[in-house]
Amino acid sequence: MTTLRALRRLAESRLAAAGIDTPDLDARLLIEHALGLTREGLFTRANDPVPESDAARLLALIDRRAAHEPVGRILGHREFWTLDLALNADTLEPRPDTETVIEAVLKDIPDPKAPLRILDLGTGTGCILLALLAELPNATGLGVDFSPNAVAASTANAARNGLADRARFQTGDWGDGLAERFDVVVSNPPYIPSADIATLAPEVREHDPLRALDGGPDGLAPYRIIARQLPSLLSPGGIAALEVGQGQAGDVARLLAAAGIAVTGIFRDLGGVERCVRGRNDR
Repeated sequence: MTTLRALRRLAESRLAAAGIDTPDLDARLLIEHALGLTREGLFTRANDPVPESDAARLLALIDRRAAHEPVGRILGHREFWTLDLALNADTLEPRPDTETVIEAVLKDIPDPKAPLRILDLGTGTGCILLALLAELPNATGLGVDFSPNAVAASTANAARNGLADRARFQTGDWGDGLAERFDVVVSNPPYIPSADIATLAPEVREHDPLRALDGGPDGLAPYRIIARQLPSLLSPGGIAALEVGQGQAGDVARLLAAAGIAVTGIFRDLGGVERCVRGRNDR
């Protein structure tokens, strides 16, 4: 039997050799998962022997990560904002960039205790809606997704994070058929141009659902639909916040303006990329 310290070094070296950007972090997360350890236990038990069956189970996970399967897919869940979200094959894996949308909305909410109604179009795991509900204690929300499997995931995630009483989810095609008006509409729609899908990193190209990536020939097809629907979905004075791909903020801002939605801000993610366009229904 090898020690935990030696096994960790082996895992890190395999991931580094495979070109994984964060071999130390990924090895730690997979070791904690496979061996049922806390972060503290990873250090305090570093010299403990690891049974061969446990080592084999861990190294099987390391091999999956070395083949560029994302850690979140291997674990079956992903942390986002203050939440822990389960994933399935029809949900995009939430990423830190998307937190820019939440920050943009919260900056434009004068009273966080107001009984707001929130709509999340293309909800996936429910990450944006649930993060906002976690910050706005009297808000309620609806998440819509084309995939029944995504709706099942988001519904389960609401329960997983203690928000089931304020969130509901249903299948639908963007905002079609919704008669209600909302104080906030958010979305992280597909925005990768179709021809660019093949150039994406294997973690994305091979593991995220194509429907959640492909934004049509120029990457803007979903925004045209959403912009057209926003005037009838937003209450007067209501806020819209849309995640956008790199270089798309100007185009999306023009689509919102053409639909009568006043653009109130463009927000950058931690990498400095213009990641969210926010607007207001001033009609």
